[in-house]
Amino acid sequence: MATTTRIQPRALVRASGGPRYAVALTVDALGTGLLRPFLLLYGVTVLGLSAPATGIAMTAGVVVGLACMPAVGRWLDRGARSTVVAASMLVRVVGVALLLATPAGHAGLFAAAALFLGIGNQAWPAAHAALVATVAHGRERDAALAAGRALRNAGLGAGALLATACLTGGTTALRALAAGTGLAYLAAAALAWSVHLHTRPAAAPAENGADGPAPRMRALLAANVIYVFCLNVPEVALPLVLVTQLHASPVWSAAVFVANTVLVVTLQVPVTVLLSRFSRRTVLALSGVLLAASYLGFLAVVSPGHGWSVPAVAAVSVVCTLGEIVYAGSATALVTALAPARLLGRALARFQLSTGFGLAVSPAVVTALAARGPAALWGGLAAATLLSATAVATEKEPVANGTEHPGTRAPASPAVRAERV
Repeated sequence: MATTTRIQPRALVRASGGPRYAVALTVDALGTGLLRPFLLLYGVTVLGLSAPATGIAMTAGVVVGLACMPAVGRWLDRGARSTVVAASMLVRVVGVALLLATPAGHAGLFAAAALFLGIGNQAWPAAHAALVATVAHGRERDAALAAGRALRNAGLGAGALLATACLTGGTTALRALAAGTGLAYLAAAALAWSVHLHTRPAAAPAENGADGPAPRMRALLAANVIYVFCLNVPEVALPLVLVTQLHASPVWSAAVFVANTVLVVTLQVPVTVLLSRFSRRTVLALSGVLLAASYLGFLAVVSPGHGWSVPAVAAVSVVCTLGEIVYAGSATALVTALAPARLLGRALARFQLSTGFGLAVSPAVVTALAARGPAALWGGLAAATLLSATAVATEKEPVANGTEHPGTRAPASPAVRAERV
């Protein structure tokens, strides 16, 4: 059996893009944590917009951001790396500037601000993954991607806590938070730009056609739409169940969310490295089994009137978080391992499309299922996730970078050469 990869902290930072890039990620995440949870509140409280109008503008921003992903993928495949990351941050600076310039009651400018914020938020994950995949390979790349997620979650949590502490200041404090977010994005963009990482793709072979391995990754991309529902369980499903069905204090929802963040930050890298002895596809299928088991656990313990139901839900949420950690450590890693280097940008863009679509529809699906009862919600999620795990496990393996095997560490693909310019 292959041994588990051991990666030293310095090597991990280097594989993640270097110290400056790590700082850029931290600053960017902190800025996002300052604003993202409170953008709706900003529209309603500061600008005096109705909640439906604010929500529609935010949703439109996400949808248009997803529509830009094919262009982002093609830009990445032309060799851009740090430039795309910096651009995803700069476009959010524009969004924040528009937000600060929006007068009270002006829904149009708020929608424009949400549009630019949505584009930046959707473009960033694919750009970041492409940059990491350029400077690191094999299992070192997987650990670097996991470290980036842990670092981002830490920054998001810290930003959200700071923003929460500032909310007592009213509209003035919310405007200050928006301004701080803009400055954070600007600083992060400058740091990311300073990395100056670019690639020179070799001439593309013709045998795979324009879409490369995309047809052979359809099951993975379709399954990912269901998998990403787990990311909204702590933010949408559990608060809905705890507060409206079990009539628990909102403190329980907050505690579950904080525990989820802490576990992701502390366990993402160790768990990813620990599971590196298995193939990425096997690990991704395992994550589906863990998630489905947690959904069935929620179904078993959600019984109104029992005093143990609320703490039991909190306990089962730990299993759900572990499934999320295993999923996040293997999904993007599997895509980067399967995609040829010359088509990496487009593969990551398609993956982000499936992720963004799942995140966009999951609140509506969760609330609709919850209205039909716990069996429909948790049983439906468990069945869909198990079906997705089966599709992942049985999909025919395309041969691309040759890294989809346990314990292997592939050299840089000959189809691409990284340059610091």
